[in-house]
Amino acid sequence: MRMKFSASVFKAFVFAGGVAATALMPLKAAADNLSDALIGAYKTSGLLEQNRALLRAADEDVAIAVSRLRPVIEWTVSATNSYSEFRQDRTQNTLSTGLQLTQLLYDGGASRLNKLAAQETVLATRQALLSVEQSVLLRAVQAYVDVLQAQENVRLRRNNLRLLGEELKAARDRFDVGEVTRTDVALAESRVAGARANLTNAEGVLLTAKATYREVVGRDPGVIAGQPPLPRTVASLQSAQAVAIRNHPDLLSQQHVVKARDYQVAAATADMGPRVSLQAQVGVSDDTHGSNSSGNSSSIGVTLGQELYAGGRNSAVRRRAIANADAQRGLLINTQRVVQQSVSAAYYNVETARVSLISSAERVRASKVAFDGIREEATLGARTTLDVLQAEQDYLDAQTEQVNARANQAIAAYQLLQAQGLLTAEHLGLAVEVYDPTLYYNLVKDAPVPLSKRGKDLDRVLKALGRN
Repeated sequence: MRMKFSASVFKAFVFAGGVAATALMPLKAAADNLSDALIGAYKTSGLLEQNRALLRAADEDVAIAVSRLRPVIEWTVSATNSYSEFRQDRTQNTLSTGLQLTQLLYDGGASRLNKLAAQETVLATRQALLSVEQSVLLRAVQAYVDVLQAQENVRLRRNNLRLLGEELKAARDRFDVGEVTRTDVALAESRVAGARANLTNAEGVLLTAKATYREVVGRDPGVIAGQPPLPRTVASLQSAQAVAIRNHPDLLSQQHVVKARDYQVAAATADMGPRVSLQAQVGVSDDTHGSNSSGNSSSIGVTLGQELYAGGRNSAVRRRAIANADAQRGLLINTQRVVQQSVSAAYYNVETARVSLISSAERVRASKVAFDGIREEATLGARTTLDVLQAEQDYLDAQTEQVNARANQAIAAYQLLQAQGLLTAEHLGLAVEVYDPTLYYNLVKDAPVPLSKRGKDLDRVLKALGRN
């Protein structure tokens, strides 16, 4: 038997299958570049899975709000036993069954406003998911750069230990021929011991960085290909802030939250008014003793009602809704300022890192020239062993500073991208199936019942997700 699915349902199956297959598909043995690290983090992040599930829960709130605008049909079966001393047949057993329909006709628009509030909450939650996605991807960038930085530092420490070993050997040879004192040899030995300890510490930092990478990306790092490509920078701080105001998910999410709270205030106000509902019922009852009291019944009517006094509850609910809306407006102002400050800090960090990298490169060049010169002069007796060791230490410090400056530049560049709201899988063009939050929403927004075609399609998607 063949089953036909609409395009949206087919996409939903693809979406569900992609999520479910993530945990099943074999992972690559190594991530050679930043793109691989970002893809691994996007596919394996438990935090993203958690927030995608929270978004689906928010989608269901829309379905719940929609259901309140629809009729409610109840089926009841009751069995009663009654006793009366004033009847000839003192005991009577009655079995009855019936259907009752209740349809809301008017509530001042409260139910419709609650639906609109739920929809705004969905939009806010989608933006919150993007914010989490940005955090996950930035952690992947940080993990990648940390491994690269740690590997570079280990390489430098090993080279430093090799150079100091050569200096120690040279100092011992010169001591044997009487050119230097025992103090020079001891200085060289001390530096070699310190370099060996520093190498051990650097190797420990590398192991820690690899463990963090494994936690963030979902697999062990392989041989890192090299420095990550830097995203294109904006022309000015004002341009960066303008982009952030239009795109930052925290700001967009808070704007939707404010709209949702405004709808809730209007709904609480409408709840204080009258309600009109339609009620209809049909039933059949039977006296199990066989009397003639059995029969069918039906009724239909319209009910108008309004709470005149509820102990002040309705007014308190409305005032609470107003206070919550005011709080969210205040938070919106604060969020906008935080976003602007984050963009400013990230922008200046990028500029600082760029200048620092230029300075560190010049320091490496100068310290290398100085080290080579002092080392050559030492062979001629014009420099002491201490001079050579100090020059070598200056050269190592300059190289370390350059490695750190390069790492800081990469992190600052991607932090600026996050501050603008652009550090997403879609914007980066990652080779992944980008999670589409509208697919699940489109399946549930009309509150499908389990026996409907939409409801059956939804059940299949839930099974594919492994969530039911």
